Amino acid sequence: MTVASERRRFRIGGVVQGVGFRPFVYGLAQKHELTGFVLNDGGGVVVEAEGLQARLDEFATALVAEAPTLARVESVVAEPVRARGETAFLIAESAKMGATALIPPDVATCEDCLRELFDPGDRRYRYPFVNCTQCGPRFTIVERVPYDRANTTMAQFDMCADCRSEYEDPADRRFHAEPIACPACGPRLSMPVEEATAFLRRGAILAVKGLGGYHLACDAGDERTVARLRTRKHREEKPFALMASDPGQVVELSPEEAELLRSPVRPIVLARRNSCPSAPVARGVAPGSPWLGVMLPYTPLHHLLCADFGRPLVMTSGNRSDEPIAFDDEDARQRLGAIADAFVTHDRPIHRRCEDSVVRMELPVRRSRGQVPGALPLPVAASRSIVAAGAELKSTFCVARGSQAFLSAHLGDLDSEAAYRAFRTDLTLYLEMLAIEPEVVACDLHPEYLATKWAHEQDAELVEVQHHHAHAAACLAEHGEEGPALALVFDGTGYGTDGTLWGGELLRCDLGSFDRIGHLTPVPLPGGEAAIREPWRTAGAYLEAAGLSVPFDRWAQVREALKANAPLSSGMGRLFDAVSALLGVREEVTYEGQAAIELELLAGDVDAQPFDWQFGDGPA
Repeated sequence: MTVASERRRFRIGGVVQGVGFRPFVYGLAQKHELTGFVLNDGGGVVVEAEGLQARLDEFATALVAEAPTLARVESVVAEPVRARGETAFLIAESAKMGATALIPPDVATCEDCLRELFDPGDRRYRYPFVNCTQCGPRFTIVERVPYDRANTTMAQFDMCADCRSEYEDPADRRFHAEPIACPACGPRLSMPVEEATAFLRRGAILAVKGLGGYHLACDAGDERTVARLRTRKHREEKPFALMASDPGQVVELSPEEAELLRSPVRPIVLARRNSCPSAPVARGVAPGSPWLGVMLPYTPLHHLLCADFGRPLVMTSGNRSDEPIAFDDEDARQRLGAIADAFVTHDRPIHRRCEDSVVRMELPVRRSRGQVPGALPLPVAASRSIVAAGAELKSTFCVARGSQAFLSAHLGDLDSEAAYRAFRTDLTLYLEMLAIEPEVVACDLHPEYLATKWAHEQDAELVEVQHHHAHAAACLAEHGEEGPALALVFDGTGYGTDGTLWGGELLRCDLGSFDRIGHLTPVPLPGGEAAIREPWRTAGAYLEAAGLSVPFDRWAQVREALKANAPLSSGMGRLFDAVSALLGVREEVTYEGQAAIELELLAGDVDAQPFDWQFGDGPA
């Protein structure tokens, strides 16, 4: 008795392009003796598989259960189609329909590629662009979907015969690896790694082109070079990040921190400085701080530099302080030319900027490379496409489509023309990637934020959101909650509905509304923004409000500002500033949040008991 074959079409959505999904499906079809094809299209991956019903059922289950590690399958829609009687299973040419497929994040170099990188017998020995289906650039090189080589910045590099053979071999781990390259046909460095290492040994500052932009690199143990980098970058005291093959040389790592460092994201992890006096890190890397931000190498070029140099490197964002990271070669030459002594660049263009992610105690401080453009789930689906423009400090934007929120990479402080240009450019790229036009634009209440001004210029419904309600709603959404909830929102500055500056708030809220039911007593900020740069001013305002004498010599002069330029603030950040100044920790700051950070460092690991508190009529 002959058993009839069936044929099914599967439409698979989620992060399924650029993660080895088509080769995975090909192998799965071979295993289950199925014929048909798999291809990328603008919406994800399409599979048509033909064979026995039981085999198709097993195949359908395995599409999700056995998916590649880097994939995130969010939907599988199956339907029966007419059998064709084919004799093979193929990876077909991508279809151009639609444009909603999700682009995966960039992925740190895998162990297999690292073995090749340092194997003298391998044809990719010391080749700084080695990659495969499990690692390498993705988000930063994709120009449009579907994710095929022709739609990336690798399109200009024609594969040699050897790479083509690997690319077309189902048994090879580079089977349909779109950024595949080798010394014969791929991108090239502007100078040999050995020459770059020699520059570093001579105390030079290098501008190094990475995955999502340029870094500024130098010897982390050389005080004079670190000081010179600070002067040129206009970054007086804010800590620099480090890159090291063995971070244990310079920091004490918990098992959880070590695991984070080794993850495919390869974030900067904030960890306690090693107490060993011979640790090869200049004090100027993180002045006065027991914490260091460290990361492992995550590209082949980084691995080569760290291996050849043999000591930790400062690896800080390629920009002047608080500007967006430079990623375009010409822009990098213009902006970093006065900072770097030499450039280590290459001829593979970066299409999207993307800074390094930062994690502290397993909590995200900056969600960027290795994580964006990964979508975050929303507890309530957006019925229309939404762009949230963000605020000013540590700027990001967000695009909501359906039940997913797509956060941008970190852009820096949105207070300069360079940052505003980056905001507009990167948002355009996101909208192109998601194939949407915003129907609703949300912005902060502050009328002078550049993002707010941009929002008011758009041809879309405008929704203004109070800054601290946005914080509370984001926290609810992150945990899949809709409210109502009580939210304590502690912040430095945010424009309130009454025209004053809020920041020490107790809100009763849900995702769409809030009531302000408590807050810190507002105090005037003498000189406005000058009080943020000089915390002693805020300390003087607190003391005067309490009827106490003010010990600061310049208070008599600054006190006159209370009559003209002294906006009221209930910000917890300003209270931290005041306490920091009164304790002699920090009377003036060189970067945002510095006084509060150093106050926290002073507290250290002291086992302090919480204040007694009471909610409503309940017991204390």
